[in-house]
Amino acid sequence: MDREPGLSVRLKLALSYAAVVMLAGAGLLLVVWVFLLRYVPAVIIDSQPNVRGGPGPGQPGPMHVPDRAALVAAFLPKAGVALACLLFLGLVGGWLLAGSMLSPLTRITNAARLATGGSLSHRVQLEGRQDEFRELADSFDAMLERLEAHDAEQQRFAANASHELRTPLAITQTLLDVARKDPSRDQRELVDRLQYVNTRAIDLTEALLMLSRANQRSFTPAPVDLSLAVEEATETLLPLAEKNGVTLETSGGPAIANGSKTLLLQLTTNLVHNAIVHNLPADGTVWVSTSVQPRTAVLVVENTGEQLTPQLVSTLTEPFQRSTGRIHTDQAGIGLGLAIVKSITHAHSGTLTLSPRPTGGLRVTVKLPSPPSA
Repeated sequence: MDREPGLSVRLKLALSYAAVVMLAGAGLLLVVWVFLLRYVPAVIIDSQPNVRGGPGPGQPGPMHVPDRAALVAAFLPKAGVALACLLFLGLVGGWLLAGSMLSPLTRITNAARLATGGSLSHRVQLEGRQDEFRELADSFDAMLERLEAHDAEQQRFAANASHELRTPLAITQTLLDVARKDPSRDQRELVDRLQYVNTRAIDLTEALLMLSRANQRSFTPAPVDLSLAVEEATETLLPLAEKNGVTLETSGGPAIANGSKTLLLQLTTNLVHNAIVHNLPADGTVWVSTSVQPRTAVLVVENTGEQLTPQLVSTLTEPFQRSTGRIHTDQAGIGLGLAIVKSITHAHSGTLTLSPRPTGGLRVTVKLPSPPSA
């Protein structure tokens, strides 16, 4: 944004300090005038008798008392000099004091310019005790830290997404090359494999679009009953659970959250799908429950499965991160299920907690704010 040049804040503060000093000095001189000069008579009448021959030995000479005009003539030049000195001291002292006070702001401005140029690793790190400038500097450093972490996460995500998108395209190219070199090869098998690879590419693209939509928060919040989302998700995924030998158990009552019905249904579906796919080879169980807390709707999804370490669990919400159980199944997914859950939760100003179960499997807790009416 183009702006017309103006006075610097330091100069404005210096002029303000000088103006305050001048007003204080003028006020002091006014007090001297009011409480001193007003009591001096305008004309002094000499009441001392005229002693001819002058004072005798040991007698004082005649006293000369100035009148008001004489005091004013002597007072005004001195007052002008005093005001001029106050103006000079106010300007110089105000300039130095303003520079000292604004030096932290200069450091913050320089850090902002570096951040604008792309350098997010720089920090202000302002020394001294807590005050308004230190609080601003600490907040700015925290913002730079979050931006740097977000930028690094976006770069990793872009690299991983490029890799994941390149894989099905490379497989498709390989299959087409093989078919071109070997026309006698079974075309039905080729078509089936191409369809499988193309389906995974479409699923990946749709997941990326869903993740982008969640991050943009492009929705109008409305009351959403999580228990209804659980009912719809479990009904949709029941055939998959039966195919994998997993039992679905739901419990809890209405839990009203404030958000997007579509996104929260996607969140619930991803959690239940993840719990079904990454479960025991047989006789697994998935528990889905909803509950309410003060101004909070809670969704909990637990499943049986392999033993997970806290270190592994802490990485599961990162895009394209897969545990060992995800790699060796035909329902491995695309590695964005929990990443989408995390983005949808944050878009709704909620909290997502993942913890390993002592007997194996994973416990996922989602807490979302409820609307005031709930």
